[in-house]
Amino acid sequence: MSKEGFGATKAWEATVRKSQAAVKRRGTSFFTTMSVAHVDDDEDGGVGGAAGNVEVYHAERVFSHGDFYTGQWSDNFPHGHGKYLWTDGCMYVGEWFRGKTMGRGKFSWPSGATYEGEFKSGYMDGKGTYTGSNGDTYRGSWVMNHKHGQGTKHYANGDFYEGEWRRGLQDGHGRYQWKNDNHYIGQWKTGVFNGNGTLIWANGNRYDGFWEDGLPKGNGTFRWADGSFYVGTWSKDPKEQSGTYYPSGASLAGNIDWDPQEVFSVGMKDCKICPGEVVSILPSQKMLNWSGIDPSSKLRRMSVDGRIINVSSDKGFDRFCIWESDGDITCDIVDANKMGGREVEDGLGALQLEEAETRGTKLQPLKLQEVKKQGVTISKGHKNYELMLNLQLGIRHSVGKPAPATSLDLRSSAFDPKEKVWTKFPPEGSKQTPPHQSCEFKWKDYCPLVFRTLRKLFKVDAADYMLSICGNDALRELSSPGKSGSFFYLTHDDRYMIKTMKKSEVKVLLRMLPAYYNHVRAFENTLVTKFFGLHCVKLTGATQKKVRFVIMGNLFCSEYPIHRRFDLKGSSHGRTTDKPEAEIDANTTLKDLDLNFIFRLQKAWYQELHRQVDRDIEFLEQERIMDYSLLVGLHFRDTTSYRDPANEGRISGVRTPIGNGDPDGDSAPRLSRVDMDQLLLDPSRWATIRLGVNMPARVEQTVRRNDFETQLVGEPTGEFYDVVLYFGVIDILQDYDISKKLEHAYKSIQYDPTSISAVDPRQYSKRFRDFIFKVFTEDT
Repeated sequence: MSKEGFGATKAWEATVRKSQAAVKRRGTSFFTTMSVAHVDDDEDGGVGGAAGNVEVYHAERVFSHGDFYTGQWSDNFPHGHGKYLWTDGCMYVGEWFRGKTMGRGKFSWPSGATYEGEFKSGYMDGKGTYTGSNGDTYRGSWVMNHKHGQGTKHYANGDFYEGEWRRGLQDGHGRYQWKNDNHYIGQWKTGVFNGNGTLIWANGNRYDGFWEDGLPKGNGTFRWADGSFYVGTWSKDPKEQSGTYYPSGASLAGNIDWDPQEVFSVGMKDCKICPGEVVSILPSQKMLNWSGIDPSSKLRRMSVDGRIINVSSDKGFDRFCIWESDGDITCDIVDANKMGGREVEDGLGALQLEEAETRGTKLQPLKLQEVKKQGVTISKGHKNYELMLNLQLGIRHSVGKPAPATSLDLRSSAFDPKEKVWTKFPPEGSKQTPPHQSCEFKWKDYCPLVFRTLRKLFKVDAADYMLSICGNDALRELSSPGKSGSFFYLTHDDRYMIKTMKKSEVKVLLRMLPAYYNHVRAFENTLVTKFFGLHCVKLTGATQKKVRFVIMGNLFCSEYPIHRRFDLKGSSHGRTTDKPEAEIDANTTLKDLDLNFIFRLQKAWYQELHRQVDRDIEFLEQERIMDYSLLVGLHFRDTTSYRDPANEGRISGVRTPIGNGDPDGDSAPRLSRVDMDQLLLDPSRWATIRLGVNMPARVEQTVRRNDFETQLVGEPTGEFYDVVLYFGVIDILQDYDISKKLEHAYKSIQYDPTSISAVDPRQYSKRFRDFIFKVFTEDT
């Protein structure tokens, strides 16, 4: 060895000794002694089996920012069992999988709060117990750091709740008992009584009936312990309160002068829900981006024969120092560039200079192009420019004019198809309309009160609604009409989609409007299309042309690009895209036989999907609707390896989707990393996640046999991707009329009747439901 090399080695030896001493001090002060056996690779995978011969060994690591880790390590990640201590006092002890807390573990906060239970990808997820610093204790199900599913909570003040949770709040059916022995049994919504329920006071009095926002509202009965009762309509507003008192046989006059408002002013005072402790910081927010760790930090590891190896890099040179059993140190300096990622020999085990290449199922990497905005901007000179101006003028007039406050309880007259308002728009303006630069036209509002109330129900702000559709920005027209011949327009912010309609579709919507209103009011997580307005523009002059259109929510309004979209019906005839593979991009809507994924949802979301699909298709079947479909959009997140659910313990190779071009080339554009889990790590953004919107999930790639037309769902491959899902039921305005019956009869002669879209609504709903629950499954 040269003098320069020998000098560098001596300097490195001194550095290593200091690092060793620091690690020992940190390890002694914070952690108990832990014995770790070497983990061998086995042929079937074991830990790291499918990813190749990845060695798992014990390591202690002190990071430049002061954090400390001790435990099993593999391929530059904590992997196995280990402890991690953060400088702010947080600590995790438990199982790891490639740098993320995965499996069973315990997380503790400096406040004294602890969570002990299951983790997935850094989140409290599965069964677990949280004990707060104030004494609160929750035992039950978790989904992504939130109480979600069945669970029980003991509050520090003596209260108790047992029942269903959703996104961290009581939601569904549950029982709450106060320390004074009052208790409530019934329905909850976002942490308060909502729906049908019973409140029983310790003195024997009780209220049975409906609740809203934590108070009696609607039909209900108040009973006294002596058997007398009061039946009526309940409201905190005395003007809306009404009812009748019925004395018991034992007491004919005891409560006759009682005021029902006492329930609100007195009875509910002792029935306040105890607020839960707010978690100061979530475990997932403490997860590290291991690729961004300061490379100057030292890694202490143990080899197969018990010798300790320390690795550090500097200016392209890797130094390998081996602590012999007698305390002597042997070091060598190697040019990392010449090593080329090969394994180091001479008893160093499977140490690799570069991150191990992902191995597993040999599928072609999913190739995605950069996502471009859909449609063509309607600027001056466009054939539909004047129509756009007319539409914007009409919407501004309809939504902007003063209107009395509306109740959600609408009279049947509001749904009358004859309930429509015509307004004339002359270019020079009128008392009701402003002057404009377009041609003269007439504007029709169908059932304006109903759609105004629907916008209120869907929490659409009138000013934002007008700004999206009628602001300074133009609409965008999608490049080609749909199969029905309808044209589609998107607002500049992608929030709303405007679809031109045939007269028959308008009739169907008006016919089903009362049932539609009741359905979306009853089920806030409904997947059916949201309708915000139904209008008509009639051009004056010789043409007398009428253009009818409906304004809907755009399912794919997202801050994250949609990389793949599928329109799924559950039928096979003609259900492939007619584009050549080279022309398919992010804006291409693929169909059933193009589908090459199975969507795996967490248990709570899967159960909610199951319930809601059943409700939605029952509604559509009752309204004699068919030919609807489930529109699904996928945003692919940057991913790492996951456990193959079919072979627990094995690692399934997962490739991050990359751009078109040479998959191995450095020039291939990488997908966005979704701001590295911005959606999932920020608790405030949970409000944006609901069934079918912003849903984090996994998809598993599938392949079909050659006879794929008879195989709607392909075979799972074990190739997984992390995604954010968007989906909903669209095209719900096609009833099973005479034309569809004739289409069914004609096509049944030529093709398998079960493979075509035009079938009876009852048959259609069953086939649709069966298909949905083949492609959407619970993630195990």
